[in-house]
Order: sequence, then structure tokens, then C-alpha cells
Amino acid sequence: MAVEKTDRTTMDLFATERRRGRPKTNPLPRKEQLRVNKRNQIQRDRSQGLKRIELKVSDALYNALNEQAMTDNVSRSQLIESILLEQFQQVGKAQD
Repeated sequence: MAVEKTDRTTMDLFATERRRGRPKTNPLPRKEQLRVNKRNQIQRDRSQGLKRIELKVSDALYNALNEQAMTDNVSRSQLIESILLEQFQQVGKAQD
């Protein structure tokens, strides 16, 4: 079977051909790399005494948090933590 050099739609004909671009530097597949990176992130957070919480918010609140975080020049996580701490302190004062 003749191979047309310009045919790029028949992928099986070019499976062994090396393509231009950045060479693969990590021996692990991408899925495994992401799993290792996530595990390392969790270990870094634990060593810093951080705990992970997740919450779902509306799109409008999400955008408002992003805008406020950019205005305050902090991360969205830091903004949410400061809001929660402030609210928690106010509630704590009300109970005293």
C-alpha cells in the first residue's frame, strides 16, 4: 500500500513517525503525573496545617469573589478565608 506523505488523516500510518515539538521529558503518563502532583500538593498543605474544604456557589457569587480578590490583590481562597474568619468572629462576639 502506498503511503501518501501529505495524508495526515490516516493516523495509523503515522503512529511510529516522530513529530516535531517538545520531547517527552517525564516517563510517567499524564494521568499518573497529575495524580502524583495532587498527592504532593496535599502533603504540602498538610505540612502547613491547611485543611481542604469545597463548596459550590452560584456563578454570580463566583464572579463577585474573583473581582473582589483581584481588587484586594489576594487569592480567592485567602479572600474566602478572611470573610469566614470575620464572620466567625462576629458570631463569636454575639454569643459572648
